[in-house]
Amino acid sequence: MDGTIIHLISGSNAKLDEASMNARVKISCNSSPAELDLSCFMVGADGRVPADEYFIFYNQPADPQRAVRFEPIDKYSGEFVIDLRALQSSGVEKCVFAATLDGPGTFAEVRGCKISAAAGNTELVFAITEGKAETSLVLAELYRHGQGFKLRAVGRGFHGGLKPLAEAHGVEVEDEPAAEAASPGEPGHTAAAAAAAELSASFAEAAAATAATTPAQPAPPLRLNLTKIDLHKQQVTLSLRKKNIEQEKARVAVVFDASGSMSALYQKGVVQRAFERILAVAASMDDDGMLDVWFFATKSKRMPSVGEAGYEDYVKRTYPGPRMFGGLGIGNNEPVVMEDILKKYTKEDPGVLPVYVVFFSDGGIYETRKISKLLIDSSKHNIFWQFVGLGHADYGVLRELDDLQGRYVDNADFFALDDLDEVSDEELYDRLFNEFPKWLREARAKGVIRS
Repeated sequence: MDGTIIHLISGSNAKLDEASMNARVKISCNSSPAELDLSCFMVGADGRVPADEYFIFYNQPADPQRAVRFEPIDKYSGEFVIDLRALQSSGVEKCVFAATLDGPGTFAEVRGCKISAAAGNTELVFAITEGKAETSLVLAELYRHGQGFKLRAVGRGFHGGLKPLAEAHGVEVEDEPAAEAASPGEPGHTAAAAAAAELSASFAEAAAATAATTPAQPAPPLRLNLTKIDLHKQQVTLSLRKKNIEQEKARVAVVFDASGSMSALYQKGVVQRAFERILAVAASMDDDGMLDVWFFATKSKRMPSVGEAGYEDYVKRTYPGPRMFGGLGIGNNEPVVMEDILKKYTKEDPGVLPVYVVFFSDGGIYETRKISKLLIDSSKHNIFWQFVGLGHADYGVLRELDDLQGRYVDNADFFALDDLDEVSDEELYDRLFNEFPKWLREARAKGVIRS
């Protein structure tokens, strides 16, 4: 850059350009025995984050106010983009920048590690010249100084990796389960399936032997046992009838926000109950009665499809709640899951039936440009997006869907609920099918749907 470059040594500090509204803090190295996990802890006067959302890293690339945003470059480098005005008006006292080896080795084996902060015509650079025998390294702190900020070079090693480093700055990290159920095709799944098959065969042989020596018993009386799904289905049928689409068939999918702010809704079982109510839609309207399921936060994951027989504790069994480590992160990244939905229904498994997607989110939506483009691109496909907001939150572009220009057909609807548990089945299903019939008519008229 053209301007002043100031080189720092451990313990020294220097001012950022006070006239600048933004800064870019870059961490990089020339070589390393493992990839670098870069992180920023936005802490208060006590040295701890006020909430987990102020821990910025690969799985959560921005804080709620977007004062700090992480932009990865490659496996050895990345940048934090700082909105200095937003940071100044926040309650954050300082930003602590750190790097952790995501694999074997220590920082004694890392070469050319440095951190730089560029703002206006000034760049502050701190190069790590002495190897550290630890797996994590606190490189520098950006802290308040008058009406501006200073960068202090630290270079302090930290034992134990990212988890203890995060906990030292007040981030609550849940331990991962000792062993999770293996997915189909994985070694654990194969072994378990073989064992189950062998056990099943043993029981079958025993049952056959018993049947040969035991007199036949009269069949038990038939019992009618309506499940929760059956009760929900009754109202689904009534709502479909109101909209004159009772005979309509479609492929049904549901998407659940799994960002950090959703934690309480998972813990209270609200997400499971929402799942059950949408499963009733699939059981009534889907061509094979199966519901396709996605969860998303910073990343997304396509889960096993499910029918009425497998609804109990589905959420707890598949994704019981937001996880910062080993899961999908705790940020909001709607485009990543929307892209995977489009991939499934337009490339991997296309079909002629309409696709009805119910998308639950509690807000924090900021990827306006990407979401808009995906909705425009998908408007020529047989996919309808029904977005449902949970609570009082910032829903960004979703509140403006009716005015979104450039779409071939209006392919999306949005409504928000203060409390999902307080809404009756009648109201919920009537609202879910509010704009879907209109889209069906327009999509068929324009050849988007050919069924």
